[in-house]
Amino acid sequence: MVIAGGQENMSRAPHVLTDSRTGAQLGNSQLIDSLVHDGLWDAFNDYHMGVTAENLAGNLASVASCRTPGRSAHSIRRARRLIPVAFAMRSSRLSPSITARRAPWIPMNNRGWNASAEGLASLQPTFDRLGSVTAGNASSINDGAAAVMMMSEAKALELGLPILARIRAFASVGVDPALMGIAPVHATRRCLERAGWRLDDVDLIEANEAFAAQAISVGRVLEWDERRVNVNGGAIALGHPIGASGCRILVSLVHEMIKRDARKGLATLCIGGGQGVALAVERA
Repeated sequence: MVIAGGQENMSRAPHVLTDSRTGAQLGNSQLIDSLVHDGLWDAFNDYHMGVTAENLAGNLASVASCRTPGRSAHSIRRARRLIPVAFAMRSSRLSPSITARRAPWIPMNNRGWNASAEGLASLQPTFDRLGSVTAGNASSINDGAAAVMMMSEAKALELGLPILARIRAFASVGVDPALMGIAPVHATRRCLERAGWRLDDVDLIEANEAFAAQAISVGRVLEWDERRVNVNGGAIALGHPIGASGCRILVSLVHEMIKRDARKGLATLCIGGGQGVALAVERA
């Protein structure tokens, strides 16, 4: 039996002084943003992950400038179905348990939830003056956590636990770190091959959406049916807490499969440094 998952607290990632222990004997000390330094920086090319999205956007040519605002608005529209979110409160702090039955409604930060494609298109590029990646078509700074419990079918039956889904296949691949966002293409193809599936066999897909240009690039190459992808919105709308996103995507996929009585699902995401992963799951 294995419990796997992740948690992320991007909003509280500190700024650090790397020479605070040894002492700065002369000159200035610089604060390092640990969120960017540890989580959002391409160590191979020494630039922000947003630049890797610009690299992909360059390959998309006019598609990037015309469709990324629409992609963001589309993700937001789908995600609106999920709010408001109920949290159980105790003494004005989140309680250990979260329940939707008895909890009061706690309003979310609604910044960006009413964004239109026109408004998103008016935002200025962040990483390249002539680029396409903006605050509106990139995932934001978020906190989150997710976990799954995995075991053999025999063990689940022995313990009387419900089997939500079965892992059919998985794949992990590496690509040029400068184009890390395209890695899900290769991971998906390898995963489907191992599962003995075609892409058309998959009922639902959860794919990370670090940047609109990245998500569009993957979709264009794989030519998947967008109606099956991120049906409740992607990371541009929901957030991309980097230490939790992989598991969050899988949890979202499995529960949406249960809700829709879907049989086959695919979870896939890109990872900074040039990695792509994909996981095929199936319900009886």
